[in-house]
Amino acid sequence: MSWRGFWAGQPDGPFMTDRNRLEARADAAELVAVAHALADAARVQTLRHFRAAGLAADNKEAAGFDPVTVADRAAEDAMRAILRERRPEDGILGEERGAQAGSSGLTWVLDPIDGTRGYLAGTPTWGVLIALSDESGPIYGLIDQPYIGERFEGGSGQAVLAGPHGTGPIAVRAPRPLSEAILFTTFPEVGTEEERAAFGRVAAQVQLTRYGMDCYAYALLAAGQIDLVIEAGLNAYDIQAPIAVIEAAGGVVSSWEGGDASGGGRAIAASCPQILEAARDLIGPD
Repeated sequence: MSWRGFWAGQPDGPFMTDRNRLEARADAAELVAVAHALADAARVQTLRHFRAAGLAADNKEAAGFDPVTVADRAAEDAMRAILRERRPEDGILGEERGAQAGSSGLTWVLDPIDGTRGYLAGTPTWGVLIALSDESGPIYGLIDQPYIGERFEGGSGQAVLAGPHGTGPIAVRAPRPLSEAILFTTFPEVGTEEERAAFGRVAAQVQLTRYGMDCYAYALLAAGQIDLVIEAGLNAYDIQAPIAVIEAAGGVVSSWEGGDASGGGRAIAASCPQILEAARDLIGPD
C-alpha cells in the first residue's frame, strides 16, 4: 500500500510543506515523549543483536538482497507494544509489520533498522527511524543510532542532537557551490541503471562523494557535516523521519522531480535550495 493510499479519502496530491503543525497541538509534549520511549525500546532490541556471532538474515527480495533480521522484527514489535499502551488511537505504518489504521488522524511511521545491510556488516551507520505524521505528511522525526548513542530529532522548527558530547541544537551547513559540496548515497547498491547514471552526473561535480551510509547520511546533513543526499527506491518509512529532522535543521528535501518526497521513491535532501536545484538540473528529466 502506498503512503498516500494509506490515507483513505485524501487527495493524491503534494503534501503541505509546513512542518510546524506539532507545535500547535496541546499534546505535543506527550507525543515527543512517546517518540523517545519508542526509540529507547528499539535501542534495547537492536543492541542485543548487533555484532552478535551468527546473526542470520532472511532475504525479502527474490531478485536481490533485502535482509531482515530478528532484531528488525523485535525492535518494531517493542515499539508497537508501547503504542498499543500509550497511543492506541493512532495509526502505525511499519516496515516489518505493515499498516494499522487509527482514528486520531496521526500515524507513527517506523523503520526499526534502516540500513540492515550495514547492521549485518557491523558498521554503525544504520539507525532507527521514527516519524509522526498527519494527513499532510511528517510533523516530527527522530533518527536514532543506538551503538554510537546519538539521537537526532526535529519538529516545529527545532532540531536537536543528543549524544556522547551532550545535547544541543543542530543546523545545516551554510550555502556553497555544488563544486564544494559533500554528497552521500547508498548508490550503486540501489537504483536502476538510469538512476545510477543520473546520480553519477551529480557525483562528478561535487568535491567529495561517500557511499553506503543509509539513514546516518541524513543525520549528518541535518548536523551540518555534509551538503547533499541523493537516493532512490525509498519507502515512506525510509524518508519521513529524515524529512522532519532535516527541515527542522534548515534544510530542504524533495523528489527528483521537485515534488514532495514523503511517499518515498526518489529523493534529494540538501542543505539549501541552491544545492538541491543544482543537483536536480544535473539529474534531468525522467
